[in-house]
Amino acid sequence: MHDLRLLREDPAAFDAALARRGLAPAAERLLAIDAARRTRIAAAEAALAERNAASREVGAAKARGDDAEFERLRALVAEKKDEIARLEAEAKAEDARLTDELLALPNAPLPDVPDGPDETANVELRRRGAPPAFPFAPRQHFELGEAMGLMDFDAAARLSGARFVVLKGALVRLHRALAQFMLDTHVDRNGLTEVWTPVLVRDEALVGTGQLPKFAEDLYRTEQGWWLIPTAEVTLTNLAAGGILAPGALPLRYTAWTQCFRSEAGSAGKDVRGMLRQHQFEKVEMVSIVAPEDGPAELERMTACAEGILDALEIPYRTIVLCTGDMGFGARRTHDIEAWLPGQDTYREISSVSLCGDFQARRMNARFRREEQARPEFVHTLNGSGLAVGRCLIAVMENYQQADGSIAIPAALSPYMKGAKRIAPDGSLA
Repeated sequence: MHDLRLLREDPAAFDAALARRGLAPAAERLLAIDAARRTRIAAAEAALAERNAASREVGAAKARGDDAEFERLRALVAEKKDEIARLEAEAKAEDARLTDELLALPNAPLPDVPDGPDETANVELRRRGAPPAFPFAPRQHFELGEAMGLMDFDAAARLSGARFVVLKGALVRLHRALAQFMLDTHVDRNGLTEVWTPVLVRDEALVGTGQLPKFAEDLYRTEQGWWLIPTAEVTLTNLAAGGILAPGALPLRYTAWTQCFRSEAGSAGKDVRGMLRQHQFEKVEMVSIVAPEDGPAELERMTACAEGILDALEIPYRTIVLCTGDMGFGARRTHDIEAWLPGQDTYREISSVSLCGDFQARRMNARFRREEQARPEFVHTLNGSGLAVGRCLIAVMENYQQADGSIAIPAALSPYMKGAKRIAPDGSLA
């Protein structure tokens, strides 16, 4: 949510930020709604003052026997009561209209975010690790998994339809090992607090983080009214919703390993083979809640946390900063980390780390105090994948594949795999 005060003070800057997002100016329209709302509030307050004055005079008119004045004042009180109710209802309607308009507008990008219409304008920040040079034609993850008998898309399609997978045996263990390794690293080395959260949430939680109302088609909703979370960003960030954090409470740094659910609306024809784009997947999420001045440094810290997982797994990757046209709705700046996938001969996103500023905090009314008697301020929020577990499984399988169809197990994961060094071509641990 945008700060209405800043919009009033500098509408040109507001529209300039929207223009960088490829959107038409909105300040004039929003300020007109705001003015109409404020006019009705002022009129309601004036009518209330008139009603109160008339109410005080009613008794005096009755006492002196002035029946005509008594009836006039009584009628005026009733008239003003109706007028106040009408004006308050109109002000409430304008307020709801203004809120709906603001909820539909994306966050303003930071000045140093590159401008551009789409991913072609993203800027690479760094690249680590050299893509492996195989003496054979590398296969994609689903070719490896299906050959081992450990990845079954047909069974998943019979159970649930397209964009689902059934994993078996050693691949399930490798998938679980990756998630556990990520959690252990974030808790023990990076100082995050592990949290277990629901995967079903109310409307308010998704409004708070920006998925609703604009992106409802990307989500799944139950008949009972709950929504399945698309990421634990929703639940972890909302832990601060509606409250005022005490002095010294910040920063809050959370991590959670959860199931995630996305309808993948608009992705028809994209990544239809394999596990890259699924309706149900697992992710280890990171969320930080910080003081405003600490946001940029926290973005760098969280990016390093995500990169550290790939460093430990020795997966080649690159880190990019997204341009204004490719950045997510709630972000002010986003770093994407893309892992090298030899089977596709390209880098693919495995983590996205975003600084949201006070955009989410205003939507969920999350605040803090610097000192006991200080005025509450909105916190700043950040979120990022640390990492997407399924995509990390893909990266391990493709980068560690061997000529005989086996998959070597990264040294960092071997302790989680009963000390095994590889998954043999027949799917057994060896």
